[in-house]
Amino acid sequence: MFDSTLQNLKIQLTCKLMFLFSCVCVFFAHNPTPSTPTPKILNTISSDQDTQSRDGLYFQDGKRRVDYVLVYQFKKSSRKGAGSRNRESMNSRRQEPDPEIGLQPVDFPEDDRRLRREEYEHNLLETGLELESDEEANCYGLGFVKIHAPWHVLCREAEFQKLSMPTNKVYEVKQKTGILSKISNVMHKITSPFRPNLKEQNNVTFKHLSYPFSREKQHLPLFLLFTGITSLLASGIYSAAYPLHDLLYEEWASYGMFYKYQPLDLIRKYFGEKIGLYFAWLGVYTQLLIPASTVGVIVFLYGCATVDENIPSMEMCDHRSNITMCPLCDQTCSYWKLSTTCATARASHLFDNPATVFFSIFMALWAAMFLEHWKRCQMRLNYKWDLTGFEEEEVSHTSQLNGDFCSIHFSLVLLFSQTEKEKLTWKDRSPAYLTNIVGILFMIGLTFAIVFGVILYRISTAAAMAVSSDPYTKDNVRVIVTATAVIINLVVILILDEVYGSIARWLTQIEVPKTDKSFEERLIFKAFLLKFVNAYTPIFYVAFFKGRFTGRPGKYMYIFRSMRMEECAPGGCLMELCIQLSIIMLGKQLIQNNLFEIGIPKLKKLIRYLKLKREVKLEPDSNYKKPQQYEADYNLEPFAGLTPEYMEMIIQFGFVTLFVASFPLAPLFALLNNVIEIRLDAKKFTTELRRPNAAKAKDIGIWYNILRGIGKLAVIINAFVISFTSDFIPRLVFMYLYSPDGTLHGFTNNTLSYFNVSHFEAGSEPREAMALGYKVEICRYKDYREPPWSPEAYDVSKEFWSVLAARLAFVIIFQNLVMFMSDFVDWLIPDIPKEISERISKEKLLMVDLFLKEEQTKQQIVEALSSQEKERTVENSDEESPKEDMSDLPENYTKSTDSSNSHHVNAEKQPV
Repeated sequence: MFDSTLQNLKIQLTCKLMFLFSCVCVFFAHNPTPSTPTPKILNTISSDQDTQSRDGLYFQDGKRRVDYVLVYQFKKSSRKGAGSRNRESMNSRRQEPDPEIGLQPVDFPEDDRRLRREEYEHNLLETGLELESDEEANCYGLGFVKIHAPWHVLCREAEFQKLSMPTNKVYEVKQKTGILSKISNVMHKITSPFRPNLKEQNNVTFKHLSYPFSREKQHLPLFLLFTGITSLLASGIYSAAYPLHDLLYEEWASYGMFYKYQPLDLIRKYFGEKIGLYFAWLGVYTQLLIPASTVGVIVFLYGCATVDENIPSMEMCDHRSNITMCPLCDQTCSYWKLSTTCATARASHLFDNPATVFFSIFMALWAAMFLEHWKRCQMRLNYKWDLTGFEEEEVSHTSQLNGDFCSIHFSLVLLFSQTEKEKLTWKDRSPAYLTNIVGILFMIGLTFAIVFGVILYRISTAAAMAVSSDPYTKDNVRVIVTATAVIINLVVILILDEVYGSIARWLTQIEVPKTDKSFEERLIFKAFLLKFVNAYTPIFYVAFFKGRFTGRPGKYMYIFRSMRMEECAPGGCLMELCIQLSIIMLGKQLIQNNLFEIGIPKLKKLIRYLKLKREVKLEPDSNYKKPQQYEADYNLEPFAGLTPEYMEMIIQFGFVTLFVASFPLAPLFALLNNVIEIRLDAKKFTTELRRPNAAKAKDIGIWYNILRGIGKLAVIINAFVISFTSDFIPRLVFMYLYSPDGTLHGFTNNTLSYFNVSHFEAGSEPREAMALGYKVEICRYKDYREPPWSPEAYDVSKEFWSVLAARLAFVIIFQNLVMFMSDFVDWLIPDIPKEISERISKEKLLMVDLFLKEEQTKQQIVEALSSQEKERTVENSDEESPKEDMSDLPENYTKSTDSSNSHHVNAEKQPV
């Protein structure tokens, strides 16, 4: 138990160390006049010492582990050796007054920075921490201060923090038995992660109870941190502050472990609960993508198997039908045969078939099941990681945690350190709020403008390719235009994603949120809104707007009076929507989520190394040493938070659920990406980023609400996709209302209206009227309108209103039915597993019994001590009192003893 407690406290060390640093920094900032330090400021490493300290993870004695590292820059001229530097600093400190310290990022002279570092390190030593410096590293010009927290410091901080300690009171957990239990144990051995042999209490059959404190705190008020170590980092006194990496790569980040579960307990102990919950959520999401992708593949295979039996596509591919279609553009485009779209019609059936309706309902229920399953897994982790009673504190936010610190951050620190009268009011914040509204609207408008520009590109490119002399180009205008436009959209999306992330952070900073939680939630909301609009606007255009406002032959709608709005293919826009969705989804995952995640940190690492190499050149006579762990970690990229990691997965979740009716293979591609993503993130966290400070959290925060909102929105969007984008509803209406035999024979002809070519507007008729080898008098176009020989020529027909009513009815029925089923699943599955609720209830009963017994024991001890104290007092009083001289007493006085054996003199007068 002692070893387990020691290990847990070591894991929680990072935040406690930051608290100590903060307190010292606050003291240092408010007490500029330094006290004379003792000669034992640090244990300094000399160049001739043996450097076998386990690759920098331990002090030179090889026993004390490095818990935290501070990095600073120094010039060669200011250093005469490691030992002389300390002696000179102490002598100069006695002679020179320390200049006043301010929070503004001032470029301090080298001597001033050295004095401040030594004062700060001296104050750290006074708190009980142990320090060791190293200026003889390979990174010439950089000094490293290694910090170790002894056991007594950890115990002291544990008392201050009221960290719960395990007690000797244990109870046995209910165990599963039978054949299913044996099968489960075998599968667990196969898929369980590799775990090193650690000395800790891992007996899963027993649950140790802990004394419940008012609040178990693992992270401390960050306001003190910002006013302390942040000011030292920003003013250039220190260059970086971070904990060291340890060995977790082989057990977690290896691609060969893709089939195994993640070692969540090790991840939690290594990075803290907040990052542990992220990887747990990512694992649950990836695991539940397996059934979704399986059903999606079955739906796709069903479309492949029935493509030759699909009557509408067979009618389009029939060359004997001799259906002549109207031109797709004015003048340059000519008449064309419907049979030329045979390939597109057959491919469209792969995604536009009755099975997609079932798959849309399945995915809506899958989203609800996923959220419920995650809540149950989250409760299990909360119970296992002792988070059931944890409440996150509202910590004041002063600026960003990681990265570079600039002047705006210090102005924010100053704002929070003012008195009540000087705090920001609503009037002070209104310019920032107005800037946020204008900025977000501008960014959304910019996205719409770019999509509109791509639309113009599609129209102009289609018109230009229509007059091409290459027959292959003329026959594949739609595919080429669609593919190139989607690639343009993808490139723009990738660029704007990076821009919008920075803009969202800047807009959030100028609002000056009061707490870290408020800052994070506002940042997430802005970033998600901008990136959601950026990623899905092109898809929404193809799904719901393309081909809706084109008009009809003889009365088309134009952009800038010359560019005609583009139309959907006779088979609908669903195939084009599938192409758009697949390219954007796969492109974002491959380029942004995979290449950028590893490539950008590696590039920044290389730039940092080259910059350091250029600024500080290694001396020719210097001896090369193997880089220590703290040197290697300094070259890594600082941790920027979990928002980008969650964001890319939330956007992917939208691709999987929002338009799944048009692309059933989306869950499969998401699954394949996530199998790589987990190991890629693991590799990035362990090899490309500095080890982040441990943070405690009991859930994934606002991301759960976003997931829930996307799940609800997916039901509505899929209802509209099935109803308005696909031909599912028009086929049903035709079969039950207009088909003479109750089949789809004649459906294609029913969806095409007639147009008399003599009714073209002047200047819009095709130049090559004889392109098909004969004169065309009547052409067809996809719409429900009256024929030209009707008294109400070209007006919408009754079929149009029938189909529209059916579409709206389907949207209402589908939406309410699926949402009811989702809510029913939500109600049916309890948020807390039964076994966990039973354990919590049993723990409460045992805890009450334990406290009662403790109180009884304390009362007995108090009573026993009280009685012993009384007896001791009486005995001491008797020993100190003088003995009576009985010879001097009169004869008529006698000595009497009472029943309690307490002696006293009784004056009793005898008769004479």
